[in-house]
Amino acid sequence: MRLKQALQRVLVIVVLGGGGLVVGYLLAPAATGESQHAHGQAESSESRKWYCSMHPQIIRNEFARCPLCDMDLIPMPESLAAGGSDRELAVSEAAAKLMEIQTAPVQRKFVSAEVRMVGKVHYDETRVKHITAWVAGRLDRLYVDFTGTSVSEGDHLVYLYSPELISAQAELLQAARAARNVANGASQYLSRSTTNTLEAAREKLRLLGLKADQIESIERSGRPLTHLTIYSPMGGVVIEKMANEGMYVKTGTHIYTVADLSQVWVKLDAYESDLPWIRYGQPVEFAAEAYPGEVFKGWVSFIAPTLDAKTRTVKVRVNVPNPKGRLKPEMFVRAVLRSPVALGGKAMDPNMAGKWICPMHPSVVKAATGSCDICGMDLVATESLGYVASEPAGEAPLVIPASAPLMTGKRAVVYVRKPETEIPTFEGREVILGPKAGAYYLVESGLKAGEEVVTHGSFKIDSALQIQARPSMMNPEGRDAPAAHQHGTGDAGGAHQHQ
Repeated sequence: MRLKQALQRVLVIVVLGGGGLVVGYLLAPAATGESQHAHGQAESSESRKWYCSMHPQIIRNEFARCPLCDMDLIPMPESLAAGGSDRELAVSEAAAKLMEIQTAPVQRKFVSAEVRMVGKVHYDETRVKHITAWVAGRLDRLYVDFTGTSVSEGDHLVYLYSPELISAQAELLQAARAARNVANGASQYLSRSTTNTLEAAREKLRLLGLKADQIESIERSGRPLTHLTIYSPMGGVVIEKMANEGMYVKTGTHIYTVADLSQVWVKLDAYESDLPWIRYGQPVEFAAEAYPGEVFKGWVSFIAPTLDAKTRTVKVRVNVPNPKGRLKPEMFVRAVLRSPVALGGKAMDPNMAGKWICPMHPSVVKAATGSCDICGMDLVATESLGYVASEPAGEAPLVIPASAPLMTGKRAVVYVRKPETEIPTFEGREVILGPKAGAYYLVESGLKAGEEVVTHGSFKIDSALQIQARPSMMNPEGRDAPAAHQHGTGDAGGAHQHQ
């Protein structure tokens, strides 16, 4: 800058009579203009403040150079130089429009938290049965010879030859003959003993898998059966086949697995931050990739007590009716859970408040205490699971739009428009926020209902305060500007020169 000023001067040499010389400088027009500008600065220095655009903590009452970087100080806008709190910023109406500042009122209202999750369809573990060999023997026939076959309750599955079964039938026939041969005049002890022996032989065959009509048929015919037929205990789909025809099996050998797909589980992954809104028994809607545009519904039946260390998620299990079998295990789904939020961040559901629910089967909800129709367990009050009824309007939570606060990880700062000011004035304020519920944050403290908070343009206001080294989002104390930085070589004081 000094070199530029020197070049703007013109060297003038005047030759006087007698050989004398007069040497001087003539200011160029640019220099003259600069002098006028400096004069104007001097005139206005009495009424304005000046600060360094690179080191905003340097503020002077008159035009000067920055002692750190030697740059010219620039005039501070009147709105910035005005008095007021260090956390306040006043701007003109035109500046507020250019900054696109928008505000919204702080209000009490019931909001809904929307939790989005992804997961997969699984078998309902309570509806999976294993078909095993109840006695040792040889598999002479497998009626279901591939997985995926649909079976009904009572369908035959296995035709098994078992020497142990033949021995048990022989015991039955012998006990039956002994009971018939007991004379009418026999002692009561002998009669009761033969009767007990016959009942024990029948019970043994029942435990080996024979039905009551089969046992009765054996007693009438007097001949043992050579094979045992194993029937399906439930309707469903054969999802595993663990044996082949001709194999010799031991007692308890796994032959088939049958799953009832009329009801399935959907296991979803929920993030830690979403756990406050998830409650046992809540309805869940989801869509499957195979059926775009179609919505399926279920109920939260289990929330895992542990967190997955790798994914940082918690498994949430949803029970889903599947009468037509359209939902198939391993299908991907996208689910959404909507939870109305009451005061204190509790899940609010007027339909569940004051009712009784089964801890194992959330689909069983009753208006009065009792037992579950499915498992017989005692029902529990829904309030014990975190539900509350719809509360009075005055008790609604205090909320602000999610775009209002500036978050630093440790602190939350909002800018509140001060009422009854001549020009738009905004005050920075630290607040304590509760969890996020949809497009809103719950406010624990720091704001009152009716105040106007900035929802758009907060960062621009904060940046203006940072430039002035005043308290802001990243610098809560203010006046702690960074040390002077170097651009090339500088003088002994460490300040760099712009030449």
